[in-house]
Amino acid sequence: MTTIQLTRASPDGGDLILTPEALDFVADLQVRFGARRDELLEARQRRREEISRSGTLDFLPETAEIRSGEWTVSPAPADLQDRRVEITGPTERKMAINALNSGAKVWLADLEDANTPHWDNVVGGQVNLHDAVRRTIAFTGPEGKAYALSDPERIPVIIPRPRGWHLDEAHVLVDGSPVVGALLDFGLYFFHNAAELLRRGSGPYFYLPKMESHLEARLWNDIFTHAQQRLGIPVGTVRATALIETLPAAFEMDEILYELRDHASGLNAGRWDYLFSVIKTFRDAPAGSPGDVALPDRNAVTMNAPMMKAYADLLVKTCHRRGAFAMGGMAAFIPSRRDPEVNAAAFSKVREDKSREVAAGFDGSWVAHPDLVPLCAEIFDGVLGDAPNQIDRQRPDVTVGPDELLALGQTPGGRTEAGLRTNVTVGIQYLAAWLGGNGAAAIHNLMEDAATAEISRSQIWQWVHRGAQLDSGETVTRDLVDQIVEHECAQLAGLDHLETARTLFLQAALDDDFVDFLTLTAYQAVLAAEG
Repeated sequence: MTTIQLTRASPDGGDLILTPEALDFVADLQVRFGARRDELLEARQRRREEISRSGTLDFLPETAEIRSGEWTVSPAPADLQDRRVEITGPTERKMAINALNSGAKVWLADLEDANTPHWDNVVGGQVNLHDAVRRTIAFTGPEGKAYALSDPERIPVIIPRPRGWHLDEAHVLVDGSPVVGALLDFGLYFFHNAAELLRRGSGPYFYLPKMESHLEARLWNDIFTHAQQRLGIPVGTVRATALIETLPAAFEMDEILYELRDHASGLNAGRWDYLFSVIKTFRDAPAGSPGDVALPDRNAVTMNAPMMKAYADLLVKTCHRRGAFAMGGMAAFIPSRRDPEVNAAAFSKVREDKSREVAAGFDGSWVAHPDLVPLCAEIFDGVLGDAPNQIDRQRPDVTVGPDELLALGQTPGGRTEAGLRTNVTVGIQYLAAWLGGNGAAAIHNLMEDAATAEISRSQIWQWVHRGAQLDSGETVTRDLVDQIVEHECAQLAGLDHLETARTLFLQAALDDDFVDFLTLTAYQAVLAAEG
């Protein structure tokens, strides 16, 4: 008989979510699908070892028929036809209300990179989603200010993003072992809200992060089918948008959509995680191979870089050929109330970025702050007009192969000390916020999530281990990084969790063994602090 156990007490509101029936549903998912998740993580490692030997990637010969075949995904439901502006953010209660009042078409309710797996956040996020689905969500801050839905009948479509496959949930044990975090996040939300969403004319929709293969998408599809059958929800009700934010997944876009075809809604282009994956995938690529490149400053690697443009164009072409939505990336700028010059420069960059996306054929894009919703809407309105999307716009002009996706060496830009310092200070500041339970941290007028810390530490690792030179001629060494860390941390004196953040960041940035995800070691630090 399967047993399920909570290792910590239920936080406020948890009794609404952590019911025996809901936990039984989650336990069933874990028993049926947990071992397959484990096998897929092992398959990731085997593939990584092969890439380490070859230093390259290619499209899969065994799935050529899927890429060349004529097929489409299931049509989008009515409330997912128009996704021109999506606002992203954590499921913290006040930020959730602000997102729901933003005027965006969709709210990406993030249980992943903009959240942290502190137990209060895991359960509290589900409570807030439960109330958001029922339009009852409200909040009064410590200063007495009240927050509520301005128009409960007109809110964005809610699309949660569960955790990636790599994270377990240590506070919930099934037969003595931690449950897969993604199964807990999906299971609790689906159990409590699927029927209610259908009653309200919507449905259970999801974003799926950090997949690396179509077999991982197949697992999600099987989970969707089983969950719908178990709760008596019509099969095909679920809709999923897969984030193409890993380099291996960029070579399997058709295959990922095919595996999810009865439940697929689209694909999303995620810049920071994609760059992180490029570095991680080729971290020990052989000399002279396509992956043997030390990239320039992360802020210099724009979506106009050849490899990034190829990735974005292929995503649009693939999605529209298959009847799926192509979703653009994040505008992370946070408007300043005190510096109009900063705002003007940032709004100009956002306008340029969103204009590029809509011209490339994207059907919508992400913003991190409500003040950016009107700007993004204006840009997409100017092209879409009254049409809900531009799925009918095909891209026969796009021809992208391995050479284009792997054009790392054609990336313009330099490596600078300023870029190195930015990686250090932003990475450590974000980690300190994360350790304190805040996964969406405002740093230098940008809303940063876990992808920020990952690209920051991985770029330092790459520069150090490849002996990269800065524009000044100085070689990036451990000693140089230590000096910069010492200086930057002195500027951050008094920041909560600074020393732990510094230690974790340095380990991930400098240790010879490259940890797959920084959040794995950070989560262990959180658990250790809990006692």
